[in-house]
Amino acid sequence: MSIRLSELVERLGGQLIGDATVVVAGIAPLDAATASHITFLSNPRFRHQAEQTAAAALILSPQDDAALGSNYRGARIVTANPYAYFARTAQLFAAQAAAPVIAGVHASAVVDPSAQIAADASIGPHVLIEAGAVIGAQAHIEAGCFIGRDAVIGAATHLYARVTVQHGCRIGQRGILHSGAVIGADGFGFANEGGAWIKIPQVGRVLIGDDVEIGANTTIDRGALADTVIGDGVKLDNQIQIAHNCQIGDHTAIAACAGIAGSAIIGKYCSIGGAAMIHGHITIADRVHVSAGTLAMRSIPEPGQYTGFYPITKHGDWEKSAALLRNLPAMREKMRAMEKLINLLTESLAASPTKKDHE
Repeated sequence: MSIRLSELVERLGGQLIGDATVVVAGIAPLDAATASHITFLSNPRFRHQAEQTAAAALILSPQDDAALGSNYRGARIVTANPYAYFARTAQLFAAQAAAPVIAGVHASAVVDPSAQIAADASIGPHVLIEAGAVIGAQAHIEAGCFIGRDAVIGAATHLYARVTVQHGCRIGQRGILHSGAVIGADGFGFANEGGAWIKIPQVGRVLIGDDVEIGANTTIDRGALADTVIGDGVKLDNQIQIAHNCQIGDHTAIAACAGIAGSAIIGKYCSIGGAAMIHGHITIADRVHVSAGTLAMRSIPEPGQYTGFYPITKHGDWEKSAALLRNLPAMREKMRAMEKLINLLTESLAASPTKKDHE
């Protein structure tokens, strides 16, 4: 597991300064790297660590390279986005270290005769694949997975052990689904009649784009009538709940334990912090960043970062407090204006001649 710096730059780009023949056998943090490692500097606050690192090579930005000068004596790869370069370098090392995937269907797997499985796909032990399912080229389905009828798993998609993909759901190419993920469970749909709940059949699907990663024990519910849609490049952390008929735009990232209620529409290039809650039937614009623990109750029409939470209270009291909170900026400006007026009046009175002065 090693790579020559010249080969690394040939594959990933960047400007190489120093000995191109240096071979590195892994990637490590600045403070833990040895002479066999390549490391990276993505935050200027750690320049002092970069000066002292024992790594054979350093990935850094043009600004950090100019600031460090000759204080670091190893080879340097200068690139506009060192963190992304680190990620791609780590992918190369991980690919070298990965166990080989053996194509074929394990003897213990149960596959319906009508299912279509690419010849170079890998189907692990105790996998169940139902009628009409399609498994794409170089897909890797690990032990204990369930693929429902007419479900589609795209080319080069990797399902870790015990992933469930229910009937009719579709997953694009190059996806990664971690253990315990459930795709296509029924949405939470019930009608109330006299205090009793009547189930609404959930007949939509879950449609997942290309290059999507879904964390362990994350659940994405199927639509009630239309489909739940997850765009290309979406990244979902562990233990996230995405309810029926939601739409998540391309390249949006959602951190652990967030909850997205039914029919919410989240735009492209958004980020949702851990344990954030998104109310149902609202729309969030592209490039919105919702802070961890934030409760979004209304649509967000403009990009930007949004933060907020409230102690629990009776709903009517909460609405009154929220209304006051929204008006605080205007009230503050009014108070400042009143303060200025009071100061002016005080100064005016102080400067005015008194009755004693006239006498």
